[in-house]
Amino acid sequence: MIQLKNINNNIFRQYFLKLGLKFHLTERIRNNRQKILSSKKWKVLLNSAWPFLEKNKISITNFRNARLGNIHKTITTPKKSTVVTTPVTTVTTTTTVTTATTSATPITIPEDTSHNAQQKISLPKKTIDFPRLLRLYKELAKAKLAALVILTTMCGYAMAPMSTDLLCLLATTTGTGLCVASANAFNQWIEIPYDAQMSRTRNRVLVRNALTPFHAFTFGTITGIVGVGILSTMVNQLTAILGASNIFLYTCIYTQMKRMTIANTWVGSMVGAIPPIMGWAACTNNLEIGSLILGAILFAWQFPHFNALAWNMRFDYEKAGYKMMVVKNPALNSRVSLRYALALFPLSIMIPYTEMTTWWFALDSSLINSVLLLGAYRFWKDSNDKSARDLFFASLVHLPVIMALMMAHKKDWRNELNENDEELMKKVLLELEIENFVDKEIEKEFNVSNIEA
Repeated sequence: MIQLKNINNNIFRQYFLKLGLKFHLTERIRNNRQKILSSKKWKVLLNSAWPFLEKNKISITNFRNARLGNIHKTITTPKKSTVVTTPVTTVTTTTTVTTATTSATPITIPEDTSHNAQQKISLPKKTIDFPRLLRLYKELAKAKLAALVILTTMCGYAMAPMSTDLLCLLATTTGTGLCVASANAFNQWIEIPYDAQMSRTRNRVLVRNALTPFHAFTFGTITGIVGVGILSTMVNQLTAILGASNIFLYTCIYTQMKRMTIANTWVGSMVGAIPPIMGWAACTNNLEIGSLILGAILFAWQFPHFNALAWNMRFDYEKAGYKMMVVKNPALNSRVSLRYALALFPLSIMIPYTEMTTWWFALDSSLINSVLLLGAYRFWKDSNDKSARDLFFASLVHLPVIMALMMAHKKDWRNELNENDEELMKKVLLELEIENFVDKEIEKEFNVSNIEA
């Protein structure tokens, strides 16, 4: 005899009492048995009750019948107790549950002699087909964020003053994307207990146990090694070092600082500023003033973007224990957004000043930056959910537009090099003509002197 009230397994007892006996008396449950058995709630319950069932050799069929009722059950109504008689594989076991309700119903279930009832319970193996596994990897790598990072890397490559090699560009984007996937996987692996407390992140892959933490760690390790390897062998060593440094900076410094100090936002902005520098380095194999300006624009852009996003998540951040600017100093959060929105104006003007683009970019970028500045000003003037949401969506539009304008107004380096080559050739020819003329004059003077002698 197994007395449920004497069982020490609190999880099983809690689920059985809370969700089991109440469901026996509802007609809706009896009419929707298959829907309940296939529901996520049933799977969660079964997983929670597993140790108890396995220890006492109770089959899934009997457990299911005891929870959902059986069409052959007989019902009588005593005053204060409910008795459930449940057969098991070889021994008939009576399980008695006493509740505090004023009226309850004893349910007698006939012995199930089917093949399923005679089998011992065994842990089902989760099988993940390949398309579903790809979807889980896509979530683990944060595919949308990775696509935005790859876009900034391609912009840095396109703005570099060198000829474009399609194979090098493909290797750069692939390696960068794998590095981003690695960093995001490690970030989620580290923050599982904190993501579970936030409404925006509680449905992530590792929080809902769609993948195991070891699986995610392996995925992050492999993508990181392969990504850095591609950058090292197919691009250049400088780009590979930048990619590996960004993984380290994001996972080992930024992720840890989020729970320590509000300075984490500045470190996270540095992480976002490196990809365009990687694109430039992939094309030129060096770091020049142009690459640093591109990185500075991405660095400044992230403050209005992230601070606006953080405003609507401030309560979740506080609950999870993150030391964010919006939690510790909301006024500073909006001021910093406005400050860096203003900084985008001189940074954009430096692009044509360094002859990366024509001066038309200074005009076009000022118009786009003004839209972002207006959103940042409204957010600073009156910080609320609406102004934060407007600024966030304005930043999402701002970045791809300003990068597209940058590439549209880029100077044609090839034509300029050709013009410079022509001027150089003219200078060389002129110098040769002068040398020939001088040589001829010297020769004439020498001939004259010989004749006189």
